[in-house]
Amino acid sequence: MDSITVSTKGAEGTGTVAALLAPRLRPGDVVLLKGGLATGKTTFVKALAAAAGSTAVVTSPTFTIAHFYPLEQGKILHIDTYRLAGIHEFRDLGLDEYFDESITMIEWGETVAEDFPSHLLVEFHYDQSAPDLRVIDFSSDSPRWLPVLDALQAALLTETKLS
Repeated sequence: MDSITVSTKGAEGTGTVAALLAPRLRPGDVVLLKGGLATGKTTFVKALAAAAGSTAVVTSPTFTIAHFYPLEQGKILHIDTYRLAGIHEFRDLGLDEYFDESITMIEWGETVAEDFPSHLLVEFHYDQSAPDLRVIDFSSDSPRWLPVLDALQAALLTETKLS
């Protein structure tokens, strides 16, 4: 498994990391976001969508389950599986017809990981004693993500807005 880890401070640092990932994504990509409540998943999607060129207002789809954000080339499909009972309920949503033409971002993505063998996992961690600090792990077993992770790692080394 290929992986990288980055520490950020505050929403701005998380947003910077998302903005560095955004130009490396393409339609058909699936990014699974994992982490507890208020760890930065939606903040990450907001910054990624803005960096990808969307002018849409990005909000958590916890109650609506899915939102679409238009891009110049395609769209972002933002899904939140927190309220779903399991993979079968996810499959019943009928969103699979959009996966090939969208950059799909799935909060609480571990719930549906089995349907996306070529996903990128972005996992958010925080320590209650340092509430602004986030540790973000990026990992994947798919060859699709090796050059993305390498490019992201290189970009992170030159970035100064992470803390």
